[in-house]
Amino acid sequence: MALITRHKAVIAVLGILVIGIFSLVMADGAFLPKKYLEPWSGTYHTQFEDPRVQVLAHGVLAPNSHNLQSWRVVLEGNDSFLLYVDSDRLSPKADPPGRQVTISQGTFLEYVRIAGEELGYETGMQLFPEGEYGPDGTAANLGSKPVARVALQKLRENETGAGTENSPLYDAMFVPDTYRVPYKETKLQAEDVEKLEALSTENVTIVIFQAPEDLEKLGDIAFRAAEVEAGLDRIQVEGSELFRPNEWQKNEFRYGFTMEGQGLSPLKVHVLQGLVSLFPSMNSPEASRDSFLSQTESAVENTPAYALIITKGNSRTAQVESGILYSRFLLTAADMGYAMQPLSQATEEYPEMAGLYKEIHEEYAGENETIQMLIRVGVPEKEVPPTMRLDVMDIIEV
Repeated sequence: MALITRHKAVIAVLGILVIGIFSLVMADGAFLPKKYLEPWSGTYHTQFEDPRVQVLAHGVLAPNSHNLQSWRVVLEGNDSFLLYVDSDRLSPKADPPGRQVTISQGTFLEYVRIAGEELGYETGMQLFPEGEYGPDGTAANLGSKPVARVALQKLRENETGAGTENSPLYDAMFVPDTYRVPYKETKLQAEDVEKLEALSTENVTIVIFQAPEDLEKLGDIAFRAAEVEAGLDRIQVEGSELFRPNEWQKNEFRYGFTMEGQGLSPLKVHVLQGLVSLFPSMNSPEASRDSFLSQTESAVENTPAYALIITKGNSRTAQVESGILYSRFLLTAADMGYAMQPLSQATEEYPEMAGLYKEIHEEYAGENETIQMLIRVGVPEKEVPPTMRLDVMDIIEV
């Protein structure tokens, strides 16, 4: 009799486990196709006939602020298009003047340029063809004027790369753009630093720091800035609204934050996504703050180099140009085997960050210079998966 009772208990426990696993799988949507990753395929662009759409299909892979992918494209005539900020996808609490979203327009343009060159097109770009939009970060202002007009012109056969291997920068576009994991102690090679800093332009400069005193100073600024941001409810709420807790929402929105960005294994991601979907209270503001600070602490303790992107002034054109240079910097470094993660908090422009903003500028920027980006650079300890991307047709208006 005891044996039968024990057997029933085992069956009951197994039944509960099966029901629990099934509930997690259903809540997470682990069985769904990952449509939000389709743009990362090297053949994704080939389904479109219009060469403008083909290059735009590469543009959506560009690194961008808060993974908002705030790009809106209006096709013109047969061979050109206008790029606008998509004012429906902004982060006004963390990015009040819209500076970061303007930088993201530049990252997009550089990916488009590289893709065009690879596909046999010259991409003529005119920044702010109707003049710059103003300095405020309202949706009405940011979406009021095009950031760029881009015209494609087919190169002659002897000018194209047809029949040759893909360029290193083109191949690097299909590598994840942000690595939030610890980096190895390996320093950047001196010749690599020289090559990367040489990407600087007349108005935008890349400076790489590897000296212990700079690592300590910049890491300390980055962590204190994270503490400031973690203590601001309005910014935490804004970030939580962009969090996609399961595969259902990833496929629905295709922009924002996910658990993969925390460097977790695929199995752990699905388990946690299922749990958070079933028990939303697990993703409380307090838990999010603790996780954010823990990740930042781990990041600054495992960073062999930092880079700053600094512009002359802080015009909208300078912001776009810094984004263009960041993409070039990222892709060139990726080809060398390095990864990056922007640590943007200390460069953000809301009142509570003013002290640290002033501190980093007094220490590392000259008169009338603006630090557009603080970036950690190094060799990652492990690979990370790609992040969600919009379908290219979702950003295009005909």
